[in-house]
Amino acid sequence: MVRRVGGKSGGFVLLVVALVCVMQMFPRFSPQAPGLAMVKGGEDSSFMTKVVGAAAQGATAATVAAILSAVTEPIVNRLLVKRMTFAQASAEITFSLVSNFFLTTFPTNMLKFPVFEVINIVLSFTSLSGGMRGIVNGFLFCSVMLPVTNYRFRKSMGWEVNPALLYQAYIPTVTRDIIYGWARGFVGGYMTSAFAPETSMQRAVCFGATVLAACIISSPGNEWRGYTLQPKDRTLPFAEYFKPVNYMRSTGVGATIMGIALMVGMLVTPYAEMLFAYLKGHLFVAGGLVVLMGVLAGAISKK
Repeated sequence: MVRRVGGKSGGFVLLVVALVCVMQMFPRFSPQAPGLAMVKGGEDSSFMTKVVGAAAQGATAATVAAILSAVTEPIVNRLLVKRMTFAQASAEITFSLVSNFFLTTFPTNMLKFPVFEVINIVLSFTSLSGGMRGIVNGFLFCSVMLPVTNYRFRKSMGWEVNPALLYQAYIPTVTRDIIYGWARGFVGGYMTSAFAPETSMQRAVCFGATVLAACIISSPGNEWRGYTLQPKDRTLPFAEYFKPVNYMRSTGVGATIMGIALMVGMLVTPYAEMLFAYLKGHLFVAGGLVVLMGVLAGAISKK
């Protein structure tokens, strides 16, 4: 019991540290770095300014996505690996599971999202096409972040985290991420040129549709990854795992959840920026929220 509570406390400490990092690193809220949030404006922005701004943008998006992922990832992973129906997967999702998993999604997102944005902005300074940048981005991101991805996957499934398995399924995962990166670059470019979105809602819808399409295009790699990640004592035969109905359910529901979640995240992120700005100027309120989160984490750890 002591070890269990200690694990929850460690997760809570990581969560608080990640929250502080978000507030400190986001340029718009830091008096030490005025104007860096406007990295998209002006042609004289330096390379490092854009890299720092991209990392900050990724940090804010990571906070929003962590909340959404705490609910959606356990469902998607059960559809993918256990081959459950949506109803069966949903039945296993409890408030305790979601709350505990949030203590994983938040700190891991604080690693994954800024890294992805930094790689993306660095590649934007090259002469590579959008699709080729996506391929390189997918390879680099997967190679660097796969241990974090697999750690998070095992936590979402309630499995023991074995350090020896943190690079498990590298080939299927890097294949999926390369195809996904190319598809996002290709489909995103097409959506932008075809629909020319102007409002925030239009941009979010196009982004969500791009993610959905990219997930479907890269789904063979994702299915391969899911098959590889099955526990040895509960491995489904190849013919059973890859039944068309299982593939369509896993891919269709998973891609839809990801598309909607990232679309919502894009819509919510500006409001998250305003919240961080408010907390930055009202430290007593921020402290109260941290205390409240500590109480909630303590209550969860006792269950």
